[in-house]
Amino acid sequence: MSNEVIYQEQHLKSSEFITDIVIGMSDGLTVPFALAAGLSGAVDNNAIVITAGIAEIVAGCIAMGLGGYLAGKTEQEHYESELKREYFEVDNYRQKEIDEVKEIFDEYGIDEEGQTLLANQLAKDKKKWVDFMMKFELGLEEPHPKRARNSALTIGSAYIVGGFLPLSAYFFTTNPQEGLLVSAGITTLCLFVFGYFKSKVTGQPPIKGALKVTAIGLIAAAAAFGIAKFIG
Repeated sequence: MSNEVIYQEQHLKSSEFITDIVIGMSDGLTVPFALAAGLSGAVDNNAIVITAGIAEIVAGCIAMGLGGYLAGKTEQEHYESELKREYFEVDNYRQKEIDEVKEIFDEYGIDEEGQTLLANQLAKDKKKWVDFMMKFELGLEEPHPKRARNSALTIGSAYIVGGFLPLSAYFFTTNPQEGLLVSAGITTLCLFVFGYFKSKVTGQPPIKGALKVTAIGLIAAAAAFGIAKFIG
């Protein structure tokens, strides 16, 4: 029986999806919580906090989702523009592009003979050649065709979920001050859990990441509460 241990590589997949969730959830937890905290220092009616909070969540969801959509479209348009340019260069500056392929292989320590062999083999298939140049010369990966739409939906949905967590406390408390205490407890727990799993998924120290995310959210809320109290 072999003593060799079977090793399974573990790499982060769906990184774009995870990034969108992080963007939406982190802002959803902190911005509405900071707004509710600020209002709690200035008003004495939960209905006002709830109304303003829901309005902010709706506006924030649309704004964040639109931002994600535009970012996705820009990424797609940039890739297509560079792809078109790369095809043009391969057709019109063939030797120059072959030399660039050889330079890339040279950076990996491949000798001159190997560079020439690999570059000439790669140049036999235009599509694979262009794909290679897009990845290794320009550092660009082809975006998913529905990237913009998926990004908008993911960010917007995560923002809504994150936003209603701190706001939920005001639905079952009698005044904003009491609501703020409950909301702070809910949000602190959610920020910590969110920061922990975000850091774990991205390969960072979980506890350190959780404390960092929690601290940022609470500082933002404390600042909003203090300013509203001072103005009031």
